[in-house]
Amino acid sequence: MTGHVYVTRLLTDNAMDAVAALGVPVVVGRESPPSRAELLRDAAGAVAVVSTLTDRVDAAVLDAAGPGLRVVANVAVGYDNVDVAAARSRHVAVTNTPEVLDAATADLTLGLVLALARRIAEGDRFLRTGAAWVWGPRMMTGLDLSAGATLGVVGYGRIGRAVARRARAFDMRVLATPTRSPMTAQERTAVEFRELPALLAESDVVTLHCPLTPATHHLLDEAALARMRPGALLVNTARGGIVDTDALVRALTSGRLGGAALDVFEDEPHVDPRLLTLEQVVLTPHLGSAGAATRDEMCALAVRNVAAVLAGEAPPTPV
Repeated sequence: MTGHVYVTRLLTDNAMDAVAALGVPVVVGRESPPSRAELLRDAAGAVAVVSTLTDRVDAAVLDAAGPGLRVVANVAVGYDNVDVAAARSRHVAVTNTPEVLDAATADLTLGLVLALARRIAEGDRFLRTGAAWVWGPRMMTGLDLSAGATLGVVGYGRIGRAVARRARAFDMRVLATPTRSPMTAQERTAVEFRELPALLAESDVVTLHCPLTPATHHLLDEAALARMRPGALLVNTARGGIVDTDALVRALTSGRLGGAALDVFEDEPHVDPRLLTLEQVVLTPHLGSAGAATRDEMCALAVRNVAAVLAGEAPPTPV
């Protein structure tokens, strides 16, 4: 087989061993994202591209790879960084890594819910200033999750359902937007379904788990944020573009919202500097899948997808 496998970012050790075992020349990028020029250069002549969500794999990259390209294996559940239509028109398979990161992302989501509700990060920052303090009954009070708080899950897919299960363990009431995805009877009865406007109005905490599509871009815009309860909390571990950052900053600075926890951003890896100044905001650098075992399995699944396509077989997780 002519051509090479282009791995845009250094994967986990186990996954890199699996890449080497493919028996095809390999071009490997750094741990940091490739520049646009590097992406186009190293994709040239590739039979497979193993990409990450920071790599914009569009028609130009596909054309740079040439007619020998057979698969783009994205190391992520989302694939909004890949022009799927352009790939299909060139008979290039596109794959992702679903399911393996559901639990890890749900765990982080609940961690962010707790960090906001109980002001954990805020308390940590306060103590690090060295300021004098004395405990008092009104000091840094927050939201009691187990005292009837309502969680609104926007996107009741695999990750949304995993979040709902964890929230139920905290005795939270859970609302979710309707879904067409198959679900068990237990998953159906564990939540109350609401259309988005009603869910926003009834929830103390809103957490986002829908994909980023043209229909969901800025789903939480000025009008949607205004529907949320005064003082409500927002958590986003899905995609940054689902939230209108300008509208969110206005809702936070006005006091309309009580806080936000963001693991994703509209212009990653750049974070809007206004968010950095807000005390009631918790920020993490896209850590949703950052369990060591989870990341290892994501990378391994991407390589298995490549191996299958190069062997003339159907990939395990096609888009």
